[in-house]
Amino acid sequence: MRLTPDTTLRALDGGRVLIGGSPLRVLRLSPDGARLVERWLAGEPVVVAPAHRALARRLVTAGLAHPRHRAGRWGPEDVTAVIPVRDPADGLLRELRGALGDLHRVLVVDDGSTMPVPEASARHPASRGPAAARNTGAREVSTPFIAFLDSDVVPEPGWLAPLLAHFEDPEVAAVAPRVRSRPGRSALARYEAVRSPLDLGREPAEVRPGTRVGHLPTAALLVRTAALRELNGFDETLRFGEDVDLVWRLLAVGHRVRYDPAAEVLHRPRPNWPGLLRQRYGYGSSAAPLARRHGKAVAPARLFPWTAAAWAAALSGHPYLALAVASGTTALLPRRLAPARVPARESLRLALRGHIGVARMLGSAALRTWWPVALPALAAGRPGRAAIGAIVLSQLRDRPRDVNPLLWCAAALADDLAYGAGVWRGALRERTAVPLLPDFTDPPHRPGAHR
Repeated sequence: MRLTPDTTLRALDGGRVLIGGSPLRVLRLSPDGARLVERWLAGEPVVVAPAHRALARRLVTAGLAHPRHRAGRWGPEDVTAVIPVRDPADGLLRELRGALGDLHRVLVVDDGSTMPVPEASARHPASRGPAAARNTGAREVSTPFIAFLDSDVVPEPGWLAPLLAHFEDPEVAAVAPRVRSRPGRSALARYEAVRSPLDLGREPAEVRPGTRVGHLPTAALLVRTAALRELNGFDETLRFGEDVDLVWRLLAVGHRVRYDPAAEVLHRPRPNWPGLLRQRYGYGSSAAPLARRHGKAVAPARLFPWTAAAWAAALSGHPYLALAVASGTTALLPRRLAPARVPARESLRLALRGHIGVARMLGSAALRTWWPVALPALAAGRPGRAAIGAIVLSQLRDRPRDVNPLLWCAAALADDLAYGAGVWRGALRERTAVPLLPDFTDPPHRPGAHR
């Protein structure tokens, strides 16, 4: 195994202080540890010595570095694809099967299509949902790995090898590629290319709730067959969110899950705008059932109490109180990080970054989840109205230059509002407020040490 640094990683004090990851971490190393990490990040492999492996694992778990495994014992012949379908569009399934010709086997499960799918390996007389279809296919698998793929994705050449390499680590139970929206010229295709919820970005990640990549979609997911059977497969009572639930259950029993954008699959965009909004509403509706199973893992925002208090004071028209609270928390951070020998200037930079991060998180949650309450409350005062304007304008940062900004903002707002409506509908149906509540937590800057 070799390590590559995360893009957030910063080394201070001659490499003895590492800052970065998701959420942000500060790690203090001994001089020997610092020299070892420097060699690893320069390309030297991690040896099998227990102390070295423990340090490397800590870097990976904290998101400070990412593993690169040399391809080893596993190949396409060790993988079976399971593809759930229901009334698939013409040509899509044929294109997907053509891209999987080197796998051990391809199992298509027809989940109650109006017209039976001729190439299906199994068929449900009536639709039972994607979780049940995947479980039906998984029961027929005899290979060590299962590639769950939706019928509207097509893997790019070479997609499988980077994913299989991660399973050289016996603790890894699942790995997902990047799911990019297939390029198109329509407004909807161009919007999905930037704002698809299936696309988790260009940076690799250790998957855990509350981090940069907190879940994985089963639009494309490679899973260790034994780990899936250990959990009795997907939860068939979930019509949405069954993939999130599976990943979180794998983590709960001690497995590790990775996201690797070095592998890519292309996903067909929704056929029309109403279809996109129905999808987003459905995703939102899964938050409450997931909250019943996983508690605060579904929180719409994770906030540091005093930082959130500063922004609340500012938005309620008390700027001096907000400044006093923000200044107090900022002044305390250098003292908190002093044992790790983090320079005061760097501590102040981290404090500013924390305030900006909370502002972005509050803005996102205000539109996506809290809008039935947040938007009327903010509109009641001048600071709140200014905040609404800033939140709306922030939707433009990923807009292609030749796309009308008003249309882009309207699409982004409709997208977020549909998701939030689904969250509220699910919360009312499940009679739980958990998916609506923030998770208040201590700032993640506690320095750790490693010899």
